[in-house]
Amino acid sequence: MSELVHDVVIVGAGPVGLFLAGELGQAGCSVLVLERETEPGSPWRTAPLGRRGLSAASVEAFYRRGMLHQLLTAAGGTEDPDADRPSVPRGVGHFAGMRLDPAKVDAAAPRFRLPSPATDAVMASLEAVEAVLAERAGKFGVEIRRGVTVSGIAQGETGVVVRAGEHEYAARWVVGCDGGRSAVRGLAGFEFVGTEPQFTGYVALATIADPEKLRLGFTLTPTGMYVRPPTTDGHISMMDFDGGAFDRSQQPTREHLQAVLRRVSGTDVTLSDVRLASTFTDRAMQTTTYRQGRVLLAGDAAHIHSPLGGQGLNTGLGDAMNLGWKLAATVRGHAPDGLLDTYTRERHPIGAWVLDWTRAQAAAMKPDPHAQAIQRLIRDLLDTRDGTTYVFEKISGSSIRYDLGSDLPLAGRNAPDFRLEDGTRLGDLLQAGRGVVLDFSVDRCLRGSARGWENRMRYVAGPARNALGFGAVLVRPDGVVLWAGDRDPDCGAFERAAGQWFGSPSL
Repeated sequence: MSELVHDVVIVGAGPVGLFLAGELGQAGCSVLVLERETEPGSPWRTAPLGRRGLSAASVEAFYRRGMLHQLLTAAGGTEDPDADRPSVPRGVGHFAGMRLDPAKVDAAAPRFRLPSPATDAVMASLEAVEAVLAERAGKFGVEIRRGVTVSGIAQGETGVVVRAGEHEYAARWVVGCDGGRSAVRGLAGFEFVGTEPQFTGYVALATIADPEKLRLGFTLTPTGMYVRPPTTDGHISMMDFDGGAFDRSQQPTREHLQAVLRRVSGTDVTLSDVRLASTFTDRAMQTTTYRQGRVLLAGDAAHIHSPLGGQGLNTGLGDAMNLGWKLAATVRGHAPDGLLDTYTRERHPIGAWVLDWTRAQAAAMKPDPHAQAIQRLIRDLLDTRDGTTYVFEKISGSSIRYDLGSDLPLAGRNAPDFRLEDGTRLGDLLQAGRGVVLDFSVDRCLRGSARGWENRMRYVAGPARNALGFGAVLVRPDGVVLWAGDRDPDCGAFERAAGQWFGSPSL
């Protein structure tokens, strides 16, 4: 017999699972999170080895759920979370170890962008991110059980039973957020396809006897790449193009790490001590669908790739933001037909792009004349304003646009952070996890139409400080624009869009 019955069981209490749990809990769903690890902290989740870059898109997700202040505090920042950030983030990343120059990013390039507290990237440890997300999930009654290893999944017509040791957990839906070696993915029979690795990557916390022999930052060499963060003593990463030959079941020794570092750096540098070390590869795999019946996947459980460009965590958080409101609407019984299927339709292409993005970087870094010719070409492109802006928009997430079957210029895009004359921002209105109708024209017809969905979206009327020429905008709970009308909104078009994504109105 099952111990408990929940609306959703999430396997994995990392950032993706916890973000999704908070989304579902806020919507009134009963959620249980099962986590294999007994404790939330480890050296691999704290700084410096657990430090990760959250893109502007991910920071915006925290902002839109009222967690920006907590995130900045957890990351050690002292900035005012309500202040507008620079239109171009101060750290704009790299492509294959070739740094982008922030001065070459065209801040006016995105057609629809407004000042916001969440335009800058944030560096934070996984432990800090998880603490913020766990606190939010707990506020909404989410239960987290640790030390639980999933060993079986059995689907039925109305639910799923998850086996873990001697216990069974019954739920209407199960979501695997359990990482690159996902048990849920294998047990549920997802097809996982992709490409084999080109390199073995190493990350270590070590004592470097002669650190002056290594450059700071990203260093791309004729034999690979190494990274020595300027703010962390002893933190070193390397990429060795051996076809991913190092056996991950082995713990890399000091001698092995030193030999790889010398080969990649072209120096006789010495590692006198290694405190922590691990390996990774650029194996790039993705499930062919993100849903099998009542089992769904998000984050690394659905797609794995190298950490080049820092897209992994950010893509997973995007999965959770996209899936959360759709699964909640399905659980609550007001989702229109096919709503949950749009999760795979919208997020699978994003995952496929990330795999290609990391493959392209690996190809450009290979130690051969062909790759070095590509490097020279890329450096020339990054020396231009258009080239740098293109790469920045990709890695920041600002270029994402879902195909919603609409030719409206704003449909499918991330909504600008519209600010009303009274100071209220769209980001403030999205904190409740519901859709939002912004009626800048104060149209009576639109006000009446929105009443049919008032339990699923919030109607707010009033002039905006900059409406970008629009008269009204309908925004999904995840911040994606569904419909945008001109100064004389078409209420019929609004009702069709609302019905398509929010289900039948309940007057």
